[in-house]
Amino acid sequence: MAFISSGYNPDKPMTDRITDIGPQKYDLFYPPVIAKNKGKWLYHEIIKPGVLVHVAESGDEVYTGARGRARVMCVTHIREVCEIADEHCGGHLRFTTRNNIEFMVDDKSKVDRLIKDLESRKFDGGSFKFPIGGTGAGVTN
Repeated sequence: MAFISSGYNPDKPMTDRITDIGPQKYDLFYPPVIAKNKGKWLYHEIIKPGVLVHVAESGDEVYTGARGRARVMCVTHIREVCEIADEHCGGHLRFTTRNNIEFMVDDKSKVDRLIKDLESRKFDGGSFKFPIGGTGAGVTN
């Protein structure tokens, strides 16, 4: 009887059925500049260790700052990563295939503020929480 009260109709089992229980499709979460230019990137350059600029056919640019991360992350650290993404990157970030974090900004003027913020964050022991690296002459995880 519980199914009937929830709207389930045994005569029409497919009516109003939820068929996709699980994560939403990944491309729904692209930053706007990435979604707009997907498959239309001309080139990328390493402008300094850990920072790349990607340039699209449209002239749009996106700057990615690759940061090392801890091998095991606690919820508090993940929340801090999300706060950084919310503050500087419109809520967008990406984990690379080597498990580094890429913070993405769409304006060169935002890069230095992001880097300054990340470099100011240290663990109690004094080591950087978000060391610069992951590409070019830098550290990778």
